[in-house]
Amino acid sequence: MPDTDLIQLYSKRILALAADIPLTRPLDGAPDGAAKKRSPLCGSTVSVALRVEDGQISEFAQDVKACALGQASAAVLGGVVIGRTRDEIASGRNALHAMLKAGAEPPGAPFDGLEVLAPAKDYKNRHASILLAWDATLAALDEAAAQRVG
Repeated sequence: MPDTDLIQLYSKRILALAADIPLTRPLDGAPDGAAKKRSPLCGSTVSVALRVEDGQISEFAQDVKACALGQASAAVLGGVVIGRTRDEIASGRNALHAMLKAGAEPPGAPFDGLEVLAPAKDYKNRHASILLAWDATLAALDEAAAQRVG
């Protein structure tokens, strides 16, 4: 990858997001759901713990060990995750996936901050890391739903 492409990919905005990931403090007490996802390609991992009230995420914690792109994606998610439903998170994840894989338009509000990751569509080896926080959040929400049923 040429240096200019790398500089564009790791723009100042991406690096600023990566340096300031919200909601990284562990939750007090047991979560309603938790999940850890790992990208086998690059080794990035994201762990999520959350609580749900009335079908919405009420508390959220994430531990992100990923490249700057994965960290930026987690930062955008962390900035808007409180109050979101599983359907909203799935919709945001699917829009992000479509942007990366099919060149679709960036996700709309409240996930419009993901537009900063649009240049990553050309770097397929980074896609899994970018999606990790979203996949871990969905898995944690599924675990929370299973706990309520069980």
